[in-house]
Amino acid sequence: MTARYPGALGAFPTTRLRRNRFDPWTRRLVAETRLSVDDLIWPVFVCEGEGLCRDVGSMPGVQRHSVDRIADAVREAAELGIPCVAIFPETDPARKTPDGEESCNEANLVCQAVRAIKGAVPGIGVMCDVALDPFTSHGQDGLVRGGYVVNDETLEVLCRQAVVQAEAGCDIIAPSDMMDGRVGAIRAALDRSGHGHVRIMSYAAKYASGFYGPFREAVGSGSALGQGDKKTYQMDPANGDEALREVALDLAEGADMVMVKPGMPYLDIVRRVHEAFGVPTFAYQVSGEYAMLRGAIDRGWMEDRIILESLTAFKRAGAAGILTYFALDAARRLQK
Repeated sequence: MTARYPGALGAFPTTRLRRNRFDPWTRRLVAETRLSVDDLIWPVFVCEGEGLCRDVGSMPGVQRHSVDRIADAVREAAELGIPCVAIFPETDPARKTPDGEESCNEANLVCQAVRAIKGAVPGIGVMCDVALDPFTSHGQDGLVRGGYVVNDETLEVLCRQAVVQAEAGCDIIAPSDMMDGRVGAIRAALDRSGHGHVRIMSYAAKYASGFYGPFREAVGSGSALGQGDKKTYQMDPANGDEALREVALDLAEGADMVMVKPGMPYLDIVRRVHEAFGVPTFAYQVSGEYAMLRGAIDRGWMEDRIILESLTAFKRAGAAGILTYFALDAARRLQK
């Protein structure tokens, strides 16, 4: 009605939209979108060693924590009201193999971190990434045969990885590998192993993006990937309709929640998924997005208010929540 009959809403000078912007309380009263700490998932990096809190060079303000320090970091998030954290490992290169067997080791960094967090901060949700790239010597998300990332053989390893993480105490399994059929296979494996309560948030629309560079430094997979790419399994940035097909398939296979990744360059996809399916839809404000905004803020090129502005954009697009490295900063700002 608004586009077809604009006059029905009134006209200047009788109608003045600025009236509702006059006072801070009015602006709060008529706000269409609400961002809260409940919308935040904080991605955290865990590394080998003891007593460590090491900076990620390309992500100012982001650290890798050793297992003995991870619970302290997560405790701060819980005290700020953040409902969930996502764990990503920087695996020792000596533990990486072509088949990524360390991903299924019940004593790997991810499982150690989950147990440490659940032991110290039992009330916070823990989400674990399911993909092989942090554990493979070639940096790909699946098994490589004849120079190609094979699908069905990879699924078997992903299922074992998911079960190991669930047994460690993970609450949400998040397959990010983009293999066909992995959600259904993982759901069946979790159910068979007695983990029917563990949720699946699928990286349903994960694009072959250039915005992942700083993350790959953080987990140490970038150098392993070398000159390769992930275009045979991650989505083409040019495609939108295909994202809806990916989401539909993952939901049919048992996904409880879905994710779009990256975030800000793909807000149109977030909106389309939200409108088409009406399911909990999350977005990942990825490392490259964080690095750009953080770098501009640190250099005085932009004000730090863009942190909440950028996160509000996700909510406005229809996201139920956001994975963001700004989670702690945003939570503190939202308390003011």
